[in-house]
Amino acid sequence: MKFGCCGIAPFIALAGAWAAPAAAQEQDWAKVVEAAKKEGAVTVYHAQLGAPHWKTVVKVFESRYGVRVQEFDARASELTERIRVEQTSGRYVADIEFHGESSIVLQRGEGFIAEHGGVPNMAGLRAPFAADKWQVPAWVQVVCMLVNTNMVKPAEEPRVWKDILDPKWKGKILTDDMRAVGSGQTVFAVLYKTYGADFLESLKTQNMTLGRDLQENTRRVARGEFPLFINQIIAFASPIKGLPAKVIVPEDGCPITPIQGAVLRGAPHPNAARLFMNHLIEMESQVTYAKSWMGTVVQGIADKLDDPEDKRFAQAKLMGSIQAEERDLMLKRATDMMK
Repeated sequence: MKFGCCGIAPFIALAGAWAAPAAAQEQDWAKVVEAAKKEGAVTVYHAQLGAPHWKTVVKVFESRYGVRVQEFDARASELTERIRVEQTSGRYVADIEFHGESSIVLQRGEGFIAEHGGVPNMAGLRAPFAADKWQVPAWVQVVCMLVNTNMVKPAEEPRVWKDILDPKWKGKILTDDMRAVGSGQTVFAVLYKTYGADFLESLKTQNMTLGRDLQENTRRVARGEFPLFINQIIAFASPIKGLPAKVIVPEDGCPITPIQGAVLRGAPHPNAARLFMNHLIEMESQVTYAKSWMGTVVQGIADKLDDPEDKRFAQAKLMGSIQAEERDLMLKRATDMMK
């Protein structure tokens, strides 16, 4: 299963692993739901940074099941470090995390991840997204560009990634930190693999401005502080609808971070963790995400969307992602190159 040159690492689809008769499956899942309600809470670690679509999905979950959601919401790098500290010290606080695929693969190697046991809504996942016994796809962060429409005329908009090397953008580009886990690193790695080191060396000479607050970066473009932000997670532009800003979906595609749900070792509320994982990939939750311009992982979402922009982003060309085995190398190259 590949996207362009970079691809998304294939998952092992385990639909058949839970191929018990339907009645038995329903009965077993009913026991999970009952146990989750008795646990009464679930602690979720994620990097949604206060996104409204996340809050909506959480509110529906709490209302429907009576299970309280406790959260740690931070940048991906902070999330990774907190989980490492808790797991290595034996202080099991988190039940479930939603994190980048490569991060979870690395955590599996450290023994931080538990087998989740399966959830019913896995049956609705769309290709190439599929679950294995450790992780379940939840959503996709699609990273494109954002321009201020008062400062950039339609004819001047970047059409492909190489357009941002044009001298006219020198000193005018806002970027996330490419030397840290997150959307900046995703863009660096995918562009490096697609267009080579020379492309990034040329981009460096554009005298980009670094901003580590992703949502503030979006607002800075909308306010006219910068004409172009090159690490725009599409969903983070949804709250600025109506302002002079436009998401650019390059013709050559958008780098992505596939976000997976994984139950942590020693989870205090394992049943509630599975229930929340299942909730994130049901149709209602995924449509909520799509209407907020986040990439989705289940079948049939486009048929549920009426807004042209929602459909445009749901059908964005996906360029590729960072694989677990590449991340350290890409971080080192970004650190060396983007000093």
